[in-house]
Parts: sequence; C-alpha cells; structure tokens
Amino acid sequence: MKTISPQELHKRMEAGLPAALIDVRTPAEFGAVHATGARNAPLESLRPEEFAKQLDEDGRQPVYVICQSGARSAQACEKLTAAGVGEVHNVEGGTTAWVAAGLPAERGRKALPLERQVRIVAGFMVVAGTALGWRVNEYFYLLPAFVGAGLMVAGITGRCGMAMLLAVMPWNQRA
Repeated sequence: MKTISPQELHKRMEAGLPAALIDVRTPAEFGAVHATGARNAPLESLRPEEFAKQLDEDGRQPVYVICQSGARSAQACEKLTAAGVGEVHNVEGGTTAWVAAGLPAERGRKALPLERQVRIVAGFMVVAGTALGWRVNEYFYLLPAFVGAGLMVAGITGRCGMAMLLAVMPWNQRA
C-alpha cells in the first residue's frame, strides 16, 4: 500500500494536481474537524465498486484516503485497491497528523472520537461484568472475558467489532 505524508499531499493539492481526498471517519468525526478539500465516505458505508465507477466517469485521478490516525484509512485503501481503483494512497498519521502539521482544516462541532468511545464502552462492560459477577451471578464474569477476547481479535486483525457497531450509532451519524 502506498503512503503519503500530509505535507506532501498538501503540496500536491496546492500545486493543482488532480486528487480525490476521502475521509473515512464517521460523519460526526468528520464534522468536528477535517482536512480542507476532503469528502466524507465513512468506512462502514464505503462501496468500493461504486466509487471506482464514479472515478472512471470523473476521469482517473489519485485517491488519498485519510481517517483519524491511519488504521481505518488502511482498511479503506485495501478495499479500494481490491475493487480496481488505480492509484490509492494512505495519508500517514491521518487527520491528527494533518492538524498537528498546521495544514488547512475545517472545524465544526466537537465529537467524541470513535477510539475513545470504544475505550469507554469496553471499560464499562468490564467493570459492570465484574461487579455483577461478584454480587449477582458468576456467569456475568463472561462479559469481561468476552470484551477481552474482542480486544485481542481487534489487536490481531486490525478490525474492531465494537468500533464498527458504534460507528453506525445515531450520535455518530450527525455531522
């Protein structure tokens, strides 16, 4: 997978070179802050085949994919490449690196990043399962075990089921 630094991408965009900058975060995250010129296409609803067809109609151009830190955009790059989209680049460090570099960004209403939402829900489930296992029934200890197994799978595969579920929640759909 090809990568590009936010600074290099910005230089290309300022030079007027054709580029499609796609932000694959949730609409709420995108609405909070995004690189100027980015279009929102959430990973959960990204249809690579339709995207490839649209690029063919618009004339082939490089596609640059950005997310919060680079993990979701890497997944999107894999999907787009598999669908036959030609030149696909993952923006290194994502929106976090873009903003840290002082590059142009549009800001809106603050949103709680998806990664923090996952930590909050996982932590709550572990505490609740442990407390309920201790006070109510020992079968509640299965809840923290389930969360731990889910975190292991997410770490190994790079895909988090809880994040995918939280991404489609109504509060993450509002820009």
